[in-house]
Amino acid sequence: MSRQRSRPVDAGLSLEDYRLLARFRHVLRQFFVFSEESARKAGVTVQQHRAVLSIKAFDGKATVGDLARDLMIKHHSAVGLVDRLVRAQLITRNPDPADKRRVTLTLAPRGEAMLRAVSGANRQELRRLTPSLKRLVDELER
Repeated sequence: MSRQRSRPVDAGLSLEDYRLLARFRHVLRQFFVFSEESARKAGVTVQQHRAVLSIKAFDGKATVGDLARDLMIKHHSAVGLVDRLVRAQLITRNPDPADKRRVTLTLAPRGEAMLRAVSGANRQELRRLTPSLKRLVDELER
């Protein structure tokens, strides 16, 4: 059975549409570069920061599987990442008393402190970029 190649869809976009999409991507990238630099300044890798942020968002109920899904990585990659986060004293593993097979992940004090510092800086940068993002989103909705 031969596999049929999918053809590009003619999106009917104008040059201005492409320019708008490029500007939107640029503003998002500005934020990501800022956030990556903030993580490095805090002494962690970008991946460690993303993982700690993800774990915090689960409010003490994150599992390795949750982390893998949230970061869009394979389960075995998440296991390795968790091992490194534990060694760096950024998170702890907590066995579930009701189900010994289940382990949850929570932030250690060092992880909380790092996350507060990086997230505070990121929040300020987002506030700076918000007017540009709002204008771009409004234009995208037209």
